[in-house]
Amino acid sequence: MKKAIRRKSGSNQGGRIMLELIAAGAVGIFGHLKSKDFVKRRLRFTKVVEMPAVGLIAGGAAAVVAAPVVALLPVVGVGTALLFGAGVGTGVHVGARMARDGSIYDD
Repeated sequence: MKKAIRRKSGSNQGGRIMLELIAAGAVGIFGHLKSKDFVKRRLRFTKVVEMPAVGLIAGGAAAVVAAPVVALLPVVGVGTALLFGAGVGTGVHVGARMARDGSIYDD
């Protein structure tokens, strides 16, 4: 007769990693969509959209601001702050390009 294989009952690392990835992805997408909407609606008449590095500046600032916040949360880490900064940076870049090109569609 075969013996049943017992698994050690320990921490569920796979589930925690999946939760971290989902949270980081959601935060990155949220940052991208909100910053793109803000820039194309509110900053389209300013000189800010003319700066070529506005996305890099905004993304770096967002990552620096988010770093202490994610340090306090147990589920997310530094990668989440970096992904949030990348999302904000790409959102600002796309929103600025849309504002410069005049391709602004009101929903």
